[in-house]
Amino acid sequence: MSDERRMDVLRAIVEDYVSTSEPVGSKALVERHALGVSSATIRNDMAALEESGFIAQPHTSAGRIPTDKGYRVFVDRLTTVKPLSAPEKRAIGAFLEDAVDLDDVVDRSVRLLAQLTHQVAVVQYPSLRRSALRHIELVPVAQRHLLVVLITDTGRVEQRTLETSAELDEAVVAQLRATLNVRVAGRRLAELRGLVDEVAEQYAPEDVALLRQVVGVVEETLAQESEERVVLAGTANLARGGTDFARSLGPVLEALEEQVVLLRLLSEMAEDAASVSVRIGHETQHDGLVETSFVTSGYGDEGGSVARIGAIGPTRMDYPATMASVRAVARYLTRILAG
Repeated sequence: MSDERRMDVLRAIVEDYVSTSEPVGSKALVERHALGVSSATIRNDMAALEESGFIAQPHTSAGRIPTDKGYRVFVDRLTTVKPLSAPEKRAIGAFLEDAVDLDDVVDRSVRLLAQLTHQVAVVQYPSLRRSALRHIELVPVAQRHLLVVLITDTGRVEQRTLETSAELDEAVVAQLRATLNVRVAGRRLAELRGLVDEVAEQYAPEDVALLRQVVGVVEETLAQESEERVVLAGTANLARGGTDFARSLGPVLEALEEQVVLLRLLSEMAEDAASVSVRIGHETQHDGLVETSFVTSGYGDEGGSVARIGAIGPTRMDYPATMASVRAVARYLTRILAG
């Protein structure tokens, strides 16, 4: 049996099952796909695929359905992800460009992706730890109180107020503001180490204390992990595929409510080299998600390393279309946040 033909048969089974939600038989494959062989030959190929664990027989009918292993081979053998049409791309861009701030961008992105994929959409908020600084603003609010405003490359705005040991000199504050914005633009937390030593010689000894306080506030803010969270939309879409879950939707919904579960998965998928990462069934390593698949892509910078966006649905999902939608929204999200 030809391995290529066997993979063609598997691809046809996946496509038909995704489309019809019905187990696929050899006769249907012959009628719907130009496989170039007889029904008997396809039955032999299906038997071999079943023996290898790529497809399974859910009941006594002649039809077969893909297994997690079968879906994985199907996804891994996708040579290209179908691009969205020009009208779809324009609609995504127009919808996201109207956002007024980071919260609005995230909210629009997650709702848009849920509509495009008909799945549950997930957007991870940009992490301060992984974000780069775009601008620092220093605003004296009292003789010994300084407001420190941090703006990251993903549009996050964080404010901290520090109490200084001496009265503020507006000229020194202005100099410090200018110096820091030249030095920190584009830097992440790990790249700020040694910043005080780099610029201390530009300041009088009595002003270095203020420099240390401000840099300390910046480092402490970027080091925070408490902001790690995700936003969901389209949970009701799971009901549309209710027949895809052998058990009730309860375990899936419970897993989706556990942000720590989603954050773990997103973190693991961020390590994948592919621009679009896929976890199928048991690959999620969570009992509540064994009948689901998770498709994600990074956003936030060219390497997609700041945060992730994705879609969760039954393993019987349209993988090429879902992957295309996730990647497209991630790219537009990155572009919008970059300003």
